[in-house]
Amino acid sequence: MFCPQCGQQQATGVVRFCSRCGFPLDGVIQLLGNGGMIPVYRASDEPVPISPRRKGVKQGGVMVLSGAVIVPILGIFASYSNAAFLEILVGLAAIICFLGGPLRMLYAGLFEEPAPKRIPTYGPPAQMYAPQQFVPPAQNHSLPPAPARSPSSWRSRPTTAELADRPSVTENTTRLLEKEDRTER
Repeated sequence: MFCPQCGQQQATGVVRFCSRCGFPLDGVIQLLGNGGMIPVYRASDEPVPISPRRKGVKQGGVMVLSGAVIVPILGIFASYSNAAFLEILVGLAAIICFLGGPLRMLYAGLFEEPAPKRIPTYGPPAQMYAPQQFVPPAQNHSLPPAPARSPSSWRSRPTTAELADRPSVTENTTRLLEKEDRTER
């Protein structure tokens, strides 16, 4: 891997900073690991969607906790009044809250859809909202330009195509025709 700022080749792919200029290479490693795409992460103020499984477990928990409040209150009212329907209502509330709540949590845990895996989406980077006085000046993070001429200590690589040309197909055919003409004379 090469540093995008100074062009220095790094010894290993796990280096966090360039050994020559100190450029942070964490983002470069992440960029290379994702095939050249920049991951876009969710903004912190963006609401996280709740999964059906978690929603069902919460509903069951609310039923159990509300039963812990509603059933004693209804029991107190039933003890001070002689109405039979309040005693039935206390029993019905206890069954719904204390039996229905755990059953709702069990059903949600076993049969409802879990939260989707958090896979970062790739695309242009998310917009950062910061005052202009705190934004660092823009830097050119590209590789340095190639030198105009090669260094004098380096000799140019020989082209092997100049050493021996390939024979063409027409030369062999022409030679065969010339041989036939010689034998007929």
